[in-house]
Amino acid sequence: MISVVIPVYNGEKTIEETIISVINQTFTDFEILVINDGSNDATLDVVKQIKDSRVKLFSYPNAGQIVSRNRGLELATGKYISFIDADDIWTYDKLEAQFKALQNKPEAAVAYSWTNYIDESSQFLRSGLHITVNGDALAKLLLTNFLENGSNGLFLTPALRDLGGFDFDKDIEGSEDWDLYLRLAAKYPFVCVSAPQILYRVSTNSFSTNINKMEKSGLKVIKKAFEKAPKDLQHLKNQSLANLYMYLTLKSLEGYPKPQQSLLALKLLGQTLKYQPSIAWNRRRLTSIAILKSLVGIFLPGQKAQEFWNYIKKFQQKKVISY
Repeated sequence: MISVVIPVYNGEKTIEETIISVINQTFTDFEILVINDGSNDATLDVVKQIKDSRVKLFSYPNAGQIVSRNRGLELATGKYISFIDADDIWTYDKLEAQFKALQNKPEAAVAYSWTNYIDESSQFLRSGLHITVNGDALAKLLLTNFLENGSNGLFLTPALRDLGGFDFDKDIEGSEDWDLYLRLAAKYPFVCVSAPQILYRVSTNSFSTNINKMEKSGLKVIKKAFEKAPKDLQHLKNQSLANLYMYLTLKSLEGYPKPQQSLLALKLLGQTLKYQPSIAWNRRRLTSIAILKSLVGIFLPGQKAQEFWNYIKKFQQKKVISY
């Protein structure tokens, strides 16, 4: 019934936990297509040790995650398709809840859930956006990728094929999932499972830590989407750009504040204000924290910056300040 596609490149440390989180689903009628993208570590050995007939392993020369996802699309035989990156985790009821949501709303082509973030040790970091949208999702999706990542949705296979290209856009590396969701939202309703079922891993070497690439790919998605968006949604473009730059501002400040990333954060915040000055007031808590953390990174030496920010985080934990 469902094809689960897992692209992996050198994922020996996390791929087993990812696959097990799929195997342990309460919904059991699925195949797991592991697309090995030319790994040169022990990824293949780890996958081969998993004894489950639903796990199917395919190996190719290294070509990147987008190509691997598209290869999985070509191989998939399920009525529905879902993707999960090789370092993310699903809660045990993810597939069942999304499947039931689509059964209860036959006109929908996409079911998605909320996301929470985990660290490299699979420990909880923070909650995601937790935005619920049912029905027409295009306007909200133009403003922000509320699915948040590529390990989320359950898609009706004929709907993906109805897009024409039936693939992720290779020219938008890093935001190809957002682009796909926008193309689907232009044609089909969405349905939300209002529960955190996607555990997205934040790692130091993940694509999402490369701010410059994220900016370029995000701008490409916005440009492409608004070229096709209805006239009555064109007024959302500046807000979409402001949301992108606010996200990049906060992303650039993850971890302890450092001079280079702090200067970049202030630059990105300036772009946020350029496209929508009111965002500084509407999201003044986040804006204030971003400015404070940037100034700490610029004006305090490395160790002092860490000590100061640890002090601030104590207030965060006591909910005096909530990041």
